[in-house]
Amino acid sequence: MVKTIRVSQEFHELVAAHKHEGETMEEALRRMLGGPSPEMLERALAGGDEDAAAELREIVEHGRERSRDRATELRDRFEDAES
Repeated sequence: MVKTIRVSQEFHELVAAHKHEGETMEEALRRMLGGPSPEMLERALAGGDEDAAAELREIVEHGRERSRDRATELRDRFEDAES
């Protein structure tokens, strides 16, 4: 199944500028956002590939850590602005 998303011309150009030779826009976005590759995700979800499953768990935990760090940063900035 394929979904289409709207992005600004500026954002499209940014992704295109960072896209590697032979890489699709989806692959470039996943790489830039730190998401799992479609191949690794497929192996992890199919079962039996412990390395892929461990890598997926690591990616998820890293994303959670980044979210917590970002939330802390935003909270600190908000509190500093109120002072």
